[in-house]
This record gives sequence, C-alpha cells and structure tokens, in this order.
Amino acid sequence: MPDTWWIALIALAVLAAGLWVWRRYHYPSFWLAIGFPLMAVTIRATWRTVALGCGLTKKRQRFWFTTNARLIASTGIVKVRRRFQRVAVDTKPFMWLPRPTRHGWRVTVHTLEGQIPADYAQAAERIAHSWGVYAVRVSSPRPGRVVLAATMRDPLIRLDHIPASGELLKVTVGRLETGGPWAIDFRTVPHWLNAGATQSGKSNLANALIVGLAPQPVALVGFDLKGGVEFTPYAPRLSALATTRAESVGLLDDLVALMVDRMGVCRTAGARNIWQLPPAVRPVPVVVLVDELAELYLMADKSEKDEIAKTSTALLRAAQLGRAFGIYLFCSGQRIGSDLGPGVTALRAQCSGRICHRVNDPETATMTLGDLDPAALVSARAIPSETPGVAIVASQDGQWYRARSFYVSEQTAEHAATTYEDRAPSWDEITRPGRSSEVSGTNLSEFLTA
Repeated sequence: MPDTWWIALIALAVLAAGLWVWRRYHYPSFWLAIGFPLMAVTIRATWRTVALGCGLTKKRQRFWFTTNARLIASTGIVKVRRRFQRVAVDTKPFMWLPRPTRHGWRVTVHTLEGQIPADYAQAAERIAHSWGVYAVRVSSPRPGRVVLAATMRDPLIRLDHIPASGELLKVTVGRLETGGPWAIDFRTVPHWLNAGATQSGKSNLANALIVGLAPQPVALVGFDLKGGVEFTPYAPRLSALATTRAESVGLLDDLVALMVDRMGVCRTAGARNIWQLPPAVRPVPVVVLVDELAELYLMADKSEKDEIAKTSTALLRAAQLGRAFGIYLFCSGQRIGSDLGPGVTALRAQCSGRICHRVNDPETATMTLGDLDPAALVSARAIPSETPGVAIVASQDGQWYRARSFYVSEQTAEHAATTYEDRAPSWDEITRPGRSSEVSGTNLSEFLTA
C-alpha cells in the first residue's frame, strides 16, 4: 500500500511538471485544451453570483415554491407549508457560451430592461476581480447586446520585432491589448495626434513609423522645432526638414502650394482624389511628421503673432484638405492644450487618429481623448511610468484600446533612413512650379485615354 501511494504521488508530480512545461513553452495550445474549458465552466457556474455582486441583476416577479410557517406543535417543531406563489427574485442577464480568444475569452450578454453598455463598463473591474482575470473590456455590437472580452494576462508585456509593411501607407507599429496588430493606416485614418511626456514612448513611435515608411514610395517631411535633434539623423530619407519656425513657415507654404497644384491635376482629370488618377500620373504621397507641435503655437512676444497665425492657418488647411491630395499628418507633442490657441483646437478636430501615452497633465489627455470616451481618459491617466510605449489608441473600428509600440532604437531608424535614402523623392522636384500644369495638359489626356 505505501508503494502505491508513492507511485501515485510521483505520477501526480510528473503530471504537474508536464502541465507546467506545456503552459510555459506553448501557452496558446495549453489555453485552448486545458485553461479555457475550465474557465468556461467557472464563468457559467458563477455568472449569477457575479452579476448579483456587480449590481447587474433585476428584481422580477416569478412563480416559485415558498415555505410558510404554520402552527407550532407542542414539541416545539414549526410546521411549514409549501406554496406556489409569485415572489421577487434576482434575475441575471442571459449569457451565451464563452468563446476563446488568443489571450482570453469573450462572451455575449443580453442586457436586461433599463440597462445600457455603460452599466457593464462601470462593473468591468469588479467582473475582472471576480473571475481572476487581468482585465475585462466592454463593447456593444448592437442594441441589447454587450460583449465582455477578458484577457487572462497582459499581452503588452513582451512584444515581437516590428514586421515589414505590406501595404502602402500602412505600418504595424505595435500590438493591441487584444493581441491583434496595432496598425497606423494613413489611407483609412489620414491625420493623427500623438501626445506623450518625455520617456513615454512618443519618439519611439515616430521611429517605428520611419522604419515602416522608409521602404515605401512616399515622401517624408519633418518638422523638428527642437533644433533638429530628433529628425536630423533621419535626413537622408526625408525629402524636406524644417528645424526653426521660419523654416516651418516656408515648408508649410510649399505644402499648401503643392496641395493647390494637385487640386488642378484632379480637377482636370475629373478625379475626386489622387487615388482615382492613373498610376502613371499619380503624385507621390507625402507624410508630414511634426515633433513638438506646441512650438509652432507658442508666442514669446507680439512680434511672432502674425507668424504663428500664418503657421496655424497653413497647417489647418493641410489637415482639412490634404487627405484627398495625398498629404497626411502625424503630429506629436509633450503638451497639447487649449491654452495654445484656437488653432490647436481646430487641428485636433481634424485628427481622427488619437494616441495618448503617459502625460504629465490632465489637460493634454483631455485634449487627446476627452471627446471619445471618459473611460479612455481614465485609462490614459493610469499608465505607469515604467511601461514606456504603452498608449491609449483610438482604433479604426471606432473603439479605443490599450496598445504598446515595438521598441525601435534610434540606430535602427537611422539605418533604415540610410538604407533607403535613394527612395526619398526630391522636394524641389515634387514642388517644382508649373509641374501640375505640365501633367494636366496633353500628357494627362494621353494617360487617361490609354
């Protein structure tokens, strides 16, 4: 008998070690085979008590068997009688079967009368603690339905290397909290606002963009008002670079003139945007990278007022009209507040892509995410300083997510800029006066009829 116990203990130890190794070195298959079935049973078995504890149940009248006290016998025993009558009971929301995801699970819940998705969003943290998961996100695909998406562990702790870009003007810069790719697609979302304090990952994201866009047939234009210390190392791949406000004014004038130039080409061809033009005459897309956006709006004295107004107007025109003519903005800054003037507020309204890293003041977070979702604002303020690269992102599907960018060192970005410097179009050639009229004349007619 003792030998049998030893054999059983050894077998259990070997089984436990095997499961640990399986979970450690191939977690996806372990999760699908062992972890998720156990979690699904737990979710279904405890949903009533979890919903009750989180305040997601409703009182409803139901016919139920109840016990009613009757007479007390001489022996002291209370005689009871079972009756079938209507009583108020706590009714839980109906839940479908959970479905596994890469980093957790998701389940659809039918809301009860009077409930809205915000009720479940407010209870998301309590639900996560009740089921022992890392986080629970709430979304609503249609009225009356709420999807609870849980992650078992933080998928943003470890990231792979940045993958190569496969589509024009699209760069996968990191991962979302769902485990999916975080992609910046300028064709879908043309203008982006990127806020973050020092050492929050803001510059790293710009490095990832440069690495992803460098091999593509696009023109990169930089505005670096920190004296050029950020973008000068990438100058071989940049078609133009402004490092002072005076240079910024001239470069913005070139962008506005380029936009007007392309308007003429599209008007002559009867096209609504450059993507409706034939590839042979389609102008090269221009991605504008702005670092320290606030420096374009700060005014030391009244003598700079006209220059700032001109800069603000030109940048706003590029944001309002640039998408159709292949001009895209990626504006970054440590602080973006309404106190910088109405120009910043107007520019913010044109930037539908929002990225908020860790910030030092609530005003910047409010300017970046405040008009999207209050919960996104709370999450942005909760980003710890020891997780550089983590940000709150307004995704292309209309939702917001926690995300983290791949680490891209300055040396990697410099290497990419040097390697693909031959793909940097000449800014003089792009903005050459009369180029639009030359293309929009006889040559354009020939291309359109070919």
